[in-house]
This record gives sequence, structure tokens and C-alpha cells, in this order.
Amino acid sequence: MVLPMDGETFTIGALAQHAEVNVETVRYYERIGLLPKPARTGRGHRRYTSEDLARLRFVRHAAGLGFTLTETNELLALRARSGAPCRAVRLRAEEKLETIERKLAELRTLRDAVARLVNACAGDTAVERCSILAALEAPASPKRKTRKNHE
Repeated sequence: MVLPMDGETFTIGALAQHAEVNVETVRYYERIGLLPKPARTGRGHRRYTSEDLARLRFVRHAAGLGFTLTETNELLALRARSGAPCRAVRLRAEEKLETIERKLAELRTLRDAVARLVNACAGDTAVERCSILAALEAPASPKRKTRKNHE
């Protein structure tokens, strides 16, 4: 598929295809302000530019790295400040890295808990005496207070 040359425009379908997203995703991003409202033809059809495609790809790539739409919008605002130092962008990326590290720690804890269940079960008893099912039926231990519980 050929990309439009500078000054040329293309349809919402072509934009979505080039960015590898759904047309509804493009419309949603427009509604929430991640993509600017496009120019329209005399018949009301949306027309997009190569800048719109670059922005949509940026949004998609940021999402792939775990940035929320709000965080992505902040990154786009920072990106638009020509000549500004990238310190603020780095700060956002560091915050995202900390969030990922925290989630990884939580996943390791979950993995260890499930591994203990698996290791405790020989798998050769009737389901009525299954240690995994028994552990899942046991009353939950009180949840440890986390930062999120206080917010």
C-alpha cells in the first residue's frame, strides 16, 4: 500500500489500515482528542494527512509499551513543545518503568502462589480431595494494605 505524499490526503479506512488499527479506534481517538478533527471534503468525508498517520502510529506504539491514553496524551503534548528539554518525557518513561516493575513483582508473587498449589497436588486423587480446589475454597487471608487501598 502506498502512503500519501506530502500534501496528499487519504480516507479513514486507509489511515486505519496504514496504522494497523480499526476504523472505530480512529473515531474514538478523535472523540477523546488524541487525534485532531480531520479536514472534511464537501461531502463530509474525513481526509487525513501523513502527520495524522504519524500521530496515530505514535499512539499505538505508546499503547504497546503500556502507556495509558492519558499518559500518551501527555507525551503528545510534550512532543509538541519544540525545543523543550526531554527531561519531562524521561520522567514519564521512568514512572512507567516503575509501574511495570511493580506489576512484575506482583506477578512473581502470584506465580509463586500458584506454583505452591501445583507442587502440593500429585494429581492422582479424586477431585473431591483435590488440594488445589481445597485451597481455593479456603477463606481468603486478609488482604495486605497496599498504597492503592489507601487511595
